[in-house]
Amino acid sequence: MHKLIFNISMKPIVSIIMGSMSDMPVMKSAAEFFDSMEIPFEINALSAHRTPDQVAEFAKGAADRGIKVIIAGAGGAAHLPGVIAASTPLPVIGVPIKSSNSMDGWDSVLSILQMPSGIPVATMALDGAKNAAIFALQILAAGDEAYMARMKAFKAELAGKIAKANEDLKAVSFKFKTN
Repeated sequence: MHKLIFNISMKPIVSIIMGSMSDMPVMKSAAEFFDSMEIPFEINALSAHRTPDQVAEFAKGAADRGIKVIIAGAGGAAHLPGVIAASTPLPVIGVPIKSSNSMDGWDSVLSILQMPSGIPVATMALDGAKNAAIFALQILAAGDEAYMARMKAFKAELAGKIAKANEDLKAVSFKFKTN
């Protein structure tokens, strides 16, 4: 049986899963966010359609390996997040991906969004991997003061960008601008 490979120098608490390497350009932003927040994560490709046994093995064992949140990105029919959610007690965040065989991404969005009662998947916007990572950190922060401090610092940084934008806008002139 195929075993998933992960870096054992650090124990991951978040798992990023994608249907194939073609999803990496979207899912990369989640990995970059976790790197910037110093959140240990793993990243693997699994397919609900091509490797269903491995998906089930991963989902059933994730909590026992110390994973706290799973982010699953998929395009097209996008069954991966739901199949994982069906086999794990962990929160699953789905990232619908506009793929080459997608119908403008709507097939992916609806496949992840319309889960049956009892099998929830938090669904992000189309190609919204960074928001999935931010939401994962918010979940982790609810039970960890250090992660909460990182989340608060991130939010303060966002607010700072808007304050700077308003300062920059003071220099923009228009004939009828009043501020």
